[in-house]
Amino acid sequence: MSLNMRQSAGFWKRTPAHTPSVVAASFGDDGSSSSGSMRDEADSAFDIPRSLSTAMPATAAAAATEKTKKTLLETQTAAAEQQTHSSPADQADRTEEQPSAATADPTETKFAHVLSSANTDLGQLRKLSWKGIPASHRATAWRILMGYAPLSLARRQPTLQRKRKEYMDLRDQTFSRGTSALDAKLWHQITIDVPRTAPDLPLFRNALVQRSLERLLYCWAARHPASGYVQGINDLATPFYHVFLAEHPRDALDSVLDDVEADGFWCLTRLLDSIHDNYTHAQPGIQRALVKMRSLVARIDGRLADHLAGEGVEFLQFAFRWVNCLLVREVTLDCCVRMWDTYLAEEDQGFARFHIYVCAALLLKWSKQLMLMDFAQIMVFLQRPPSLMWDHKDVEVLLAEAYMYKCLYDESPSHYAGDRP
Repeated sequence: MSLNMRQSAGFWKRTPAHTPSVVAASFGDDGSSSSGSMRDEADSAFDIPRSLSTAMPATAAAAATEKTKKTLLETQTAAAEQQTHSSPADQADRTEEQPSAATADPTETKFAHVLSSANTDLGQLRKLSWKGIPASHRATAWRILMGYAPLSLARRQPTLQRKRKEYMDLRDQTFSRGTSALDAKLWHQITIDVPRTAPDLPLFRNALVQRSLERLLYCWAARHPASGYVQGINDLATPFYHVFLAEHPRDALDSVLDDVEADGFWCLTRLLDSIHDNYTHAQPGIQRALVKMRSLVARIDGRLADHLAGEGVEFLQFAFRWVNCLLVREVTLDCCVRMWDTYLAEEDQGFARFHIYVCAALLLKWSKQLMLMDFAQIMVFLQRPPSLMWDHKDVEVLLAEAYMYKCLYDESPSHYAGDRP
């Protein structure tokens, strides 16, 4: 599976060979995707499988399908509106003046209005963010949606300054006696994992960024002894570096990295707090997620579930990483960031609950191919799935499909019991 590597003025990044439109500048992405006939795609994407139509009353299934079609259409419309966005690198050289009404992008204008109000309407921000956040507003929106930055505009910058200083004090205290005074086993594991983090992206091969990530991960682990550092947490920090660096000029890395590291630390902390059981002893959160995912797939596509079981394929063998690393390794970083826009819009349940539906939808996309494979072929396929070649449009369809399954099965007793229709 070949990938093109496109050079940009600063860092370059991986771009799928057959999706040349998905190109972004050094640190960020433009949040855009192309959409063809949105009505036709929505209709074809959400034909309810036979197992779905038998699992739910016709009226409920139809209502969920229509609701999801509307979500997809709104998502793709928003994506089309963002198509003309320039890259974050270009935006960095602009002034902070608002564009004129005649030239303003509708999505940009909506986000600017919500984020610049005296008190941000969190409900409205979530509603807008579900469909994707423009790169120019993503860093601010993420800080607010993570609960790191306050809704009050007047308090926002002072709060960030205080929290950044708090992290710097923690970091200075932790490393005051050098790395020789650290927990040797923990530090060794982190320094091994960091060079393996997104190795195909030049940003994460940068020595300054690697040292920053090492410090962040060690400080987090030291403050969370119940779980400590678990392999995979390093991957979860990469979207925050990607997004928070995107609001700065390409040549500003040295001067802004401390702030990016601090913001990344606090946002990663809040993210992991919402899925803490995934990383404690025996990782019970992941075990529960896999049980729910297997049950969901069995209800939607019983033939696929039977085939996987017949070939001896356990969900633990391929989906453990999907839950542990939140699909960071299954899609490009650009697509992961777009996916997280929606997760954050799902309040505190995005990473813990909605993610299970996304994983199930991901597996179900390849049902026809998987049905023709044996154990070895299935494992090879799922270890490096075609989603690595996706663009934003593909991710948005996946999110809409996951939303449909959530509408049909969330809180369904038979779903969690694993019963089939």
